[in-house]
Amino acid sequence: MTPPSSSSSSSSEPVVDVRNVTRRFGSRTVLDDISLQVERGELFGLLGPSGSGKTTLIKLMTGIDKADGGTVRMLGERMPKLAMLQRFGYMAQSDALYYELTAKENLSFFAALYGLKGERLHKRMQAAMAVVDLEDHLNKTVSAYSGGMKRRLSLAIALLHEPELLVLDEPTVGIDPVLRQSIWQELEALRERGTTIILTTHVMDEAEKCGRLGLIRDGKLTATGSPEEIKRQSHTQTIEEAFIALGGGVRS
Repeated sequence: MTPPSSSSSSSSEPVVDVRNVTRRFGSRTVLDDISLQVERGELFGLLGPSGSGKTTLIKLMTGIDKADGGTVRMLGERMPKLAMLQRFGYMAQSDALYYELTAKENLSFFAALYGLKGERLHKRMQAAMAVVDLEDHLNKTVSAYSGGMKRRLSLAIALLHEPELLVLDEPTVGIDPVLRQSIWQELEALRERGTTIILTTHVMDEAEKCGRLGLIRDGKLTATGSPEEIKRQSHTQTIEEAFIALGGGVRS
């Protein structure tokens, strides 16, 4: 795999810079004055229960949604900005796939958006499908895929153009434990090669694998830091205990 492409932004500048962001839907405040920075080469996890605001924050970072207040910059550019689509890979919580097409046709469609073609497209398609263990299902119609296979195909699409930033919204939901471990090994390998990764999770053992975490609850960022720093700050032994101690609580 080739290293991520260089950007015009300074290497010392955060890859994602969120400043005092607020997002409201009607009278409900979904994100409340959130500020965080993600540095180049980090594997940064957003940990929180369903409804905490994780997905909304991801949508603001990627330019899918727009904040009511505050600013979001990605790779030095103010978001939202359409031209940034080729600079990052995004895996949504809901699979954005064309079910009547084969996996190969889905990959080809998204590859065209990224400007991939010819031999490089063929190599990237094979490599991305190998990561998610779907090489033998390339010509199968997506409607015949299981739920877990669809999630894996969505991840392959996000990896297809070797982006310098990967944004993954609960990437391992519905994936069996063996493959989940394999995917995490690949994410760590990508990080070591310089790819910046931001992901959301509500799984505590996945949170422990992140270099740094942001704990989010009811639209508020309750803590940021490495898993060890957060446990020390909260005087706890596990991330689950820390999350509860720092205002995470328990939601049914």
